[in-house]
Amino acid sequence: MGLKQSLYQQLVPEARASGISKLNLFIVGVVLASFLFLALETEPVLNTDPRWMLAFHLFNISVLVIFTIEYIGRVWVAGVDPQYRGFRGRLKYVTRFYPIADFLAFGPELIVMAMGGGGSLLVLRVLRLARLIKIARFVPAFDALGAALRRSSSQLLTSLAVALALVYVAAVLLYFVEGVGGAQQDTFASIPRAIWWAVATLTTVGYGDVYPVTPLGRFFAAIIAIAGIGVVALPAGVFASAFSDELRERRERGTSL
Repeated sequence: MGLKQSLYQQLVPEARASGISKLNLFIVGVVLASFLFLALETEPVLNTDPRWMLAFHLFNISVLVIFTIEYIGRVWVAGVDPQYRGFRGRLKYVTRFYPIADFLAFGPELIVMAMGGGGSLLVLRVLRLARLIKIARFVPAFDALGAALRRSSSQLLTSLAVALALVYVAAVLLYFVEGVGGAQQDTFASIPRAIWWAVATLTTVGYGDVYPVTPLGRFFAAIIAIAGIGVVALPAGVFASAFSDELRERRERGTSL
């Protein structure tokens, strides 16, 4: 029980009064290194070099082994918590959010690799992004961000609804002005095609690949572009306010980031 209790203190962030254990700090380092190697694997100069290919393969196997051992260890020590004792308790534990993310970080890729790999292994590499959640568990700032999102969820959904409505209205207007009448551009020949222009304009990206050419179309486009500034600023302001309130309340409670 002493060993299990010690590992529980090392592996479970909630079990520590403050700080991050050396073991979890090592896991964070492995996650960051895996992201670095994921980026390097996409470089044609490196992924065609036999030496680098061997290095990538050995590193990925090592990471999968480390995460497998860590996952098994977490499931084993979860029994220290009374609610996760026994078979049913462990089953309850592995169906929680963080354990599922831990499994997705290595499980599918390990299974496919054990079956011989293949093209599907390349697709499963995108699941490595689940390893970000492993880092989020150890950094309190991520918890504050999540709390701020939950706090402002209704306002953010309202902002999203306003943005979607404005996108649709903008697409309809430019369809009738530029697609049906005016210059009858192919890029505005339908409302779905016009939606691309509306999204690029309202998000203030403005690629310039699609634009109105008639005076009336440009007039509406100017109004829509100005409205887009407010559409982008609204959710940012809502989230910033919620995040500020969350940080203030945490300081009042004495909870550190």
